[in-house]
Amino acid sequence: MAVERLWLDVPYNEKDEAKALGARWDPTARRWYAPQTGMTGLERWAALPDVPDLLPGEDRAFGSGLFVDLVPTSCWFTNVRSCVDQRDWERLRRMITRRAGHRCEICGRGEDRVVQRWLEAHERWSYDKAARVQTLRRLVCLCTDCHTVTHMGLAQIQGREVQAVAHLRAVTGMSADEADAHIDAAFAEWHSRSATTWTLDLSILTDAGVTLATPPEAGARVRQAERRLRGVRQ
Repeated sequence: MAVERLWLDVPYNEKDEAKALGARWDPTARRWYAPQTGMTGLERWAALPDVPDLLPGEDRAFGSGLFVDLVPTSCWFTNVRSCVDQRDWERLRRMITRRAGHRCEICGRGEDRVVQRWLEAHERWSYDKAARVQTLRRLVCLCTDCHTVTHMGLAQIQGREVQAVAHLRAVTGMSADEADAHIDAAFAEWHSRSATTWTLDLSILTDAGVTLATPPEAGARVRQAERRLRGVRQ
């Protein structure tokens, strides 16, 4: 009779501490667990209930397909992972990859350690210009290549633009001219949105019982983005 695992929710930056206290890693489930009961040092990572596969109010048809999806300047590097308590991020990450069948929701590929292709969470946002509210509408599981396309501006800074454009064309069937026009339009929209300071609406997470970390105010987000960009360029 199989023994049920004592699963843990261990944030990535605490994995070494958990391992030192006896936690073990299950490479198939991609999750930490306690090898036996009574390990009090691991109690603070005891697993919380799973996040529901459909978040309250989430629209899983919103923002389908592969496209350049640039984030306004005031929200650079303020992604869901940075806004969510890191322990709850593990619950979200697990749900996002599980419901996608451990495949990219756009190109259908799985992880490949050899070519450094991973599965990553990406946010789809809607923008209410009148209210100046940027609302999280959906979380989607993307492979590294599809995720790089969505963040084309970062790909350019990292010197990965050629590969990103090639992947965009391969997945969508766009011609070179169509891809160039699409990217130009995305950057034009980004310039327009970046003129606004947006308030973040993450209610699809809070309504699911996900704990938020306190996000920095908009001005601090811009300064944080500038520091991160300097690091990327270097």
